[in-house]
Amino acid sequence: MASGPTKTAPICLVENQEEQLMVNPEALQILYEVSQPVVVVAIAGLYRTGKSYLMNLLAGQNHGFSLGSTVRSETKGIWMWCIPHPTKLNHTLVLLDTEGLGDVKKGDPKNDSWIFALTVLLSSTLIYNSMNTINHQALEQLHYVTELTELIKAKSSSAPDKVKDSIEFVSFFPDFVWTVRDFTLEMKIDDLPITEDEYLEDALKLIPGKNPRVQNSNMPRECIREFFPNRKCFIFDRPTSDKNLLFHIENVQEDHLDSSFQVQSKKFRSYILDNSRTKTLREGIIVTGNRLGALVEAYVNAIKSGVVPCLENAVTTLAEHENSVAVQKAVNHYSKEMTQVVSLPTDSLQELLKKHGDCEKEAIAVFIENSFRDDERKFQKKLVEAIEEKKEYFLQQNEEASVKYCQAMLKQLSKPLMENIKEKTFFVSGGHKLYLEAKKKVEHGYKLVPRKGVKASEVLQGFLQSQATVEECILHSDNALTAQEKAVAVERTKKEAAEKEQERLKQKENEQQQKLEAQERSFNENLAQLEEKIKKEQERLQEMLEKILAHYLRIQEELLNEKFKKKSHELAMEINRLRKEIEETKNNDSCMLKAIEMAGNVLIIALPEIFKLWYGEQKILD
Repeated sequence: MASGPTKTAPICLVENQEEQLMVNPEALQILYEVSQPVVVVAIAGLYRTGKSYLMNLLAGQNHGFSLGSTVRSETKGIWMWCIPHPTKLNHTLVLLDTEGLGDVKKGDPKNDSWIFALTVLLSSTLIYNSMNTINHQALEQLHYVTELTELIKAKSSSAPDKVKDSIEFVSFFPDFVWTVRDFTLEMKIDDLPITEDEYLEDALKLIPGKNPRVQNSNMPRECIREFFPNRKCFIFDRPTSDKNLLFHIENVQEDHLDSSFQVQSKKFRSYILDNSRTKTLREGIIVTGNRLGALVEAYVNAIKSGVVPCLENAVTTLAEHENSVAVQKAVNHYSKEMTQVVSLPTDSLQELLKKHGDCEKEAIAVFIENSFRDDERKFQKKLVEAIEEKKEYFLQQNEEASVKYCQAMLKQLSKPLMENIKEKTFFVSGGHKLYLEAKKKVEHGYKLVPRKGVKASEVLQGFLQSQATVEECILHSDNALTAQEKAVAVERTKKEAAEKEQERLKQKENEQQQKLEAQERSFNENLAQLEEKIKKEQERLQEMLEKILAHYLRIQEELLNEKFKKKSHELAMEINRLRKEIEETKNNDSCMLKAIEMAGNVLIIALPEIFKLWYGEQKILD
């Protein structure tokens, strides 16, 4: 079973020392020890707005993230708290509490922007926390969202394309939750009651006008609407009117807070825990704790080196490591299962190959489940090579076990025969007939021994050959036989030996055929599971594109309703591009066939030369 978090206290994940971001190795190690899928809930907002309190609330504890009670920003960098998810079995909840934005003491205003961009990249739910109301000032303070196209790249293409990148953002950006603290307004528009979500959507409506100030004011509204299709709003009354209690709210019992705040807090916590998604990347890749750790490293290293963090590059780097791990997991699974289900020697080669096929099928499934972005199939090729090596090991062990067992059985069964030979019992008149009867008795007894394995005939043939010289001596010393009878006996012995050798060769040929057919099944199984994976990836891509299309159609409708025809027309071009991409994805069978063909060409290289020749002949015959 996948492992969960072992630490129970918050720890700084990304340090912000002298406005330089650094990953904390100790926090990284905590993530690397978590192999469960993660739900990452992060919070951002201006400093001293009570962000840490909300995160402790999600953790179900009063204490955890440091709250502070002064005007000084308490949290520096990004702090992390890993806990077992309260409602999702075998999932880890990763809470990220970020440094307050807008600290006037900061020398580099870009530092806040990088922290915000990192928070967006890492989270599956992003909470933006503000005070009092969502008004013009509150939206202006959220200018960081307008800089995301400058700070994040979706694709690794050298020529930046902000339009395409912003569309890609929708596929991997988190859900957006705006929390408004100490809210005092009446929830009405034009004297009609509204919900919290309606309040947010009304605040995000674009303001008519063409002057630069209006356009700048609209930018954060446009970005939130465009980048974050899933939006939610929660308002909170003041927790208590007692100022002294506010200064030490982490020590205040819940029932001492205002009842309305208690209701709002429970509603907020329930929604976040029940609706926050497992963190996934664009291709539907599920992010585990260790994968999240790798992404943190990749993003922070990019920022430190002065490069814009690129999702595609980070995923490619992650895939290199994860695919190596996937190969090892699959090989370990194969070895473990083979060791558990196979008792050596097997009764036949077919039995062992059947077990091998079953275990290999499971191993391929393990690899397919844990691997991604193996476009050149080099890791699947490594898996084929590794399992081929393991299979040969088990075949060899099976043969050795068969030889050892058969030799032991023959030694036991032939003990009376060998003692009679030693005592020269057969070196008398009529002794050859007695010897043949004794030898047949050994052969008959050997035939009745169960589960002798694949080397049964070969070991018996070796035993009989070892008796040839003895038999010849007994035959020549038997005075009861005429010269002609002795010659006939010699010929009969030679004929029997030749027949047994033919049987052995035929068995060996049959076994070789069985191995080739088993290898063909393995080869086809690899391609069949890969084809299924590619189909699912295409389905996920199509589903994602259709969701993005639906999102942009909603935006277009809103723009038309808000009388922004020019913007609606500009968006129409991107909508048409999305529709074309969806159609291409639907009719992508030829691309899939090419991918499978390429995979087949790569995987077959890992197999023995004899199989390549045989497989090529089969293809010609077909």
